[in-house]
Amino acid sequence: MSVIKAFPLTLGILLAAEGHSFGASQGTATTDFRLSGVSLEETRYQGQAALKMTMPSDKIQDPVKEALADRDFMAWLPVDFTDGTIEVDVASELVAGAPAYARGFIGLTFRIDDKGRFESIYLRPTNSTADDQVRRNHSVQYVAYPDFKFDRLRREYPEAYETYADLDLARWTHMKIVVAGNKARLYLDGKPQPALIVNDLKLGASQRGGVGIWLESGTIAYFRNLVVIPAR
Repeated sequence: MSVIKAFPLTLGILLAAEGHSFGASQGTATTDFRLSGVSLEETRYQGQAALKMTMPSDKIQDPVKEALADRDFMAWLPVDFTDGTIEVDVASELVAGAPAYARGFIGLTFRIDDKGRFESIYLRPTNSTADDQVRRNHSVQYVAYPDFKFDRLRREYPEAYETYADLDLARWTHMKIVVAGNKARLYLDGKPQPALIVNDLKLGASQRGGVGIWLESGTIAYFRNLVVIPAR
């Protein structure tokens, strides 16, 4: 039998495996996460219990001094995830004085290993409503940290790992990622067709590890109803 850890249902966090669901009594969910450069707290957002995640203001990237890049600002659960389904509701806002490039970056990371490598799919909500078709096409993004960040993928495989989706700031959006071997599919807001298909996860089918919630510069991120269901 696998050892299963349950996470408090106060914030809708549930870990399930081998066809069974597990829940715990009400408690503090933040203690179940390991933090990478972020702060995590329990709060209420739009009337719902949620986790609020932020990064220090001095970690917001300055494009004058450095190239913009995907980083590992996240809170993650130390589970052993390879294949299966991850679901979560996400909402993001921009911090006061957010830089011009801020997009409300928010998403999920998975198969986080002990070397800090992981796969990720994230959203850029402000791109969805931009009056610029190229920006709109960059609303959803897949990356593999640290070697396959968005700029490399966009340069070497134009349009292959990002797409348009109907998104907004300050609105709950449901993300569902189904992972199997080298493939991952993102479904948004319960729609039956995937918003993004990745047929060649860059870290390979044998990659395994934790599952996390992620943000980038200029974002206040909210998460609720996180569910991790490993494949049987």
